[in-house]
Amino acid sequence: MKNMKPYIIKLVFPVFCVLFAVGMSAQDIRSAYFLKGTSLNHRMNPAFVSEYDYVSIPVLGNMYINTQANVGLSNFIYKYDNSQYGLTTFLNESVDGKSFLNKLHDNNKIDINLNTTILSAGFHAWGGFNTVELGLKSSVSLNLPYALFDFMKSGMKKEAGNTYKLKDLSARSNNYVELALGHARPIDDYLVVGAKVKGLIGIANLDVKFNDMSIAMDKDKWVIKADGTLDAAIKGGQFETETSDNGKEEITGFKLNSPGIGGIGLGLDLGASYRLADDLTLSAAILDLGFISWSNTLQGRTNGEKFTFEGFEDIKIIKDDAGSGGGSKGVKDQLDDIADDLEGMIKFYDAGKGSRTTSLATTVNLGAEYTSYLYDKLTFGLLSSTRFNGLYTWTEARLSANVAPLKWFEASLSGGVSNFGTSLGGVLNFHPKSINFFIGADCLFTQVTPQFVPVNRPNLRANFGFNITFENKIFSK
Repeated sequence: MKNMKPYIIKLVFPVFCVLFAVGMSAQDIRSAYFLKGTSLNHRMNPAFVSEYDYVSIPVLGNMYINTQANVGLSNFIYKYDNSQYGLTTFLNESVDGKSFLNKLHDNNKIDINLNTTILSAGFHAWGGFNTVELGLKSSVSLNLPYALFDFMKSGMKKEAGNTYKLKDLSARSNNYVELALGHARPIDDYLVVGAKVKGLIGIANLDVKFNDMSIAMDKDKWVIKADGTLDAAIKGGQFETETSDNGKEEITGFKLNSPGIGGIGLGLDLGASYRLADDLTLSAAILDLGFISWSNTLQGRTNGEKFTFEGFEDIKIIKDDAGSGGGSKGVKDQLDDIADDLEGMIKFYDAGKGSRTTSLATTVNLGAEYTSYLYDKLTFGLLSSTRFNGLYTWTEARLSANVAPLKWFEASLSGGVSNFGTSLGGVLNFHPKSINFFIGADCLFTQVTPQFVPVNRPNLRANFGFNITFENKIFSK
């Protein structure tokens, strides 16, 4: 598909612009799960209650970004002994194929989540703690199978030819506005329960998936047969097509005429906290149970027919005009060539419009907190978090030490293990009367390029914010 890359960018990029303009928010870093003085920890468990009534400040209230992957830039970009260009891609023949492939996984995943709270307020009334939130949520997930890179790097391994089988090559993006009303209340001296009801307005949804793709290679030609689907839901969206040789309308691009509400849905958060003993508290939460019904879904389908592919062999490491000097092609040009050839592997045909319903990515948090016998201002917490999102499901276990030496200050230090690797995090939370300021991270990358692109796995969850707080009416969690 000639313009597949611009098409995807047109769907996702406007949402990202809104997110960055308003500010990424929500106290979602899991290092802060067991801190009592944070205004927004009810986002991780609706049974958690702020010690103060509060109002968040737009933009400054809470800023949050979460990126995670099990691969990084260093998996695909390598140092190159050349006076003009110091870097090259994995396709350069100077990069050992076995070493490159050994660093990859069966499924190489990238996950980005941006949550923006436009407005959030909490107050004690009606026998409990109540919250009102208006926010914007956006997620982008990619899955690139090992066989794709094996095909790109290794090519034809046998003189008689060979076949590559690619499964679950996919991309997904979900973007919607959320209005949430929450209430938490104590049942007795030990149990607190909470719930949130959410009204959802869908902005855009994209789901591209190849259940199966076979690439048969011999010395004369490469033949591809694919079984894939493309579903794009966005109000005012329209595919651009051209008639192919087989008489079908091949999708070549995308245009947006008059954007609007693309779908309507409902969501639900449930949570509970139970003090099992004076020194042990258990908690559990289910977040984002729900769905969005999309009314204007553009559908693209593969036709199941074989077609000849000519690509990757044309990604030259040596410039055409290099002459005898053998000047190298820059990394940017190489990456552009790779993107162009990947687009050549994709052929979707217009299958009309329809409606579809998508589920939200549901998160389950399970926590246990133990209060130190020697110093009751010190607690230790164990949190298990699992996000159920089909092929993009992940799980993390995080152990934290939490201390509150002063009435208005607390801190946490934590370590986590997940599908995306290990991480070290920490939080500082200041909550004197009238303000709540926090800063923290679950994981940070330490090595970046001059353009601030992480060299290794781009795992980052960083959060800071400033909120206005009011009269203290806290009841025990």
